[in-house]
Amino acid sequence: MTTDTITAAPATAAPAVLAAPTTPAMPSAHRRALLTWLAVYPTITAAFLLLGPYLGSLPIALRTLVMTALVVPVVSYALMPLLLKAERKLARRK
Repeated sequence: MTTDTITAAPATAAPAVLAAPTTPAMPSAHRRALLTWLAVYPTITAAFLLLGPYLGSLPIALRTLVMTALVVPVVSYALMPLLLKAERKLARRK
């Protein structure tokens, strides 16, 4: 007859500690407002320059709907991440 032995980890072994991911600090509300403006103003201006002649005959509510449907994703997914990344780099330099 054979006996199987089960070896347990020594009681003194320390559990693995996972480092918590660090989240970069958000810029102040004033900086976020400036960054948002820096993204929104040129994007809206460019959209009006490019699409204005085609949307001029539409009612204002429909023009606004089309413009915001295009501008908001561009600002949210492309420009703001780039601007926030640049702001973090500048903040690290100080």
